Amino acid sequence: MDDNRREIRDGWVAITDGFVSAIGQGAPPQAKQSVDAKDCLVTPGLVNTHHHLYQNLTRAFPPMTSAPLFGWLQTLYPLWRTLDEESAHVSAWVGLAELAMSGCTTSTDHLYVHPAGAGDLL
Repeated sequence: MDDNRREIRDGWVAITDGFVSAIGQGAPPQAKQSVDAKDCLVTPGLVNTHHHLYQNLTRAFPPMTSAPLFGWLQTLYPLWRTLDEESAHVSAWVGLAELAMSGCTTSTDHLYVHPAGAGDLL
């Protein structure tokens, strides 16, 4: 997309030191490396400003998949209270992998349940 919010067909994007340094249409400039992204949408990395990574562990808990918020919280808080360090670690890895696969490069995690046995970690 250009400064006037028009889609650039048959365009190219130049990346220098990990940052978009130029965009254009037509023949791309000389490059050390190129990636054919024909028929793809190219975007900057997405940012997720509010996540609860530990909730990945209970996301598909059958009784809660269609529950209203208050009932959902009443049922899941007791489960989350039993989280330990390994659970928090695994859920963070799963959540971060899912975010990366969807184009998210930055996230903020709101971990407000403290894993059992975390000691001075938190």
